Amino acid sequence: MTRREDGQITLVTVGFFMVLGLLGVVVINASDAFLERQRLNGLADGAVVAAADALDLDAFYSSGVTTIDPDQARTRVAEHVADTPGVRVVDVRLDGDTVTVRLERDVTLPLAPPGLASTTTIVAEASGQLRPTP
Repeated sequence: MTRREDGQITLVTVGFFMVLGLLGVVVINASDAFLERQRLNGLADGAVVAAADALDLDAFYSSGVTTIDPDQARTRVAEHVADTPGVRVVDVRLDGDTVTVRLERDVTLPLAPPGLASTTTIVAEASGQLRPTP
């Protein structure tokens, strides 16, 4: 007895296009998340520069010590990211002449398959040092 193979290629073709479609969704979502992360990295870099500009001028002019005023640094970081909607300042750490800024932002993915989350959180962290040149 022989087995009929009518319709087998249709099943393989449908399966192939489903896999291709899911691959397209993954690539589009990953590309969008990557580009958003690059934007957030740029914003974090700018926030670090703004925070590093918060040099404690009294200490610098009296003793030549370069320290960053913590309150001034946090204020400058908040002002720098205020114009960008959805960005949260998670942390502003100071360690002597080094400042580290950590930012977060929730991003809605362009294509969300049923049953999967349609948003993800993007995180960026940047550090910078304030050192005077001799």
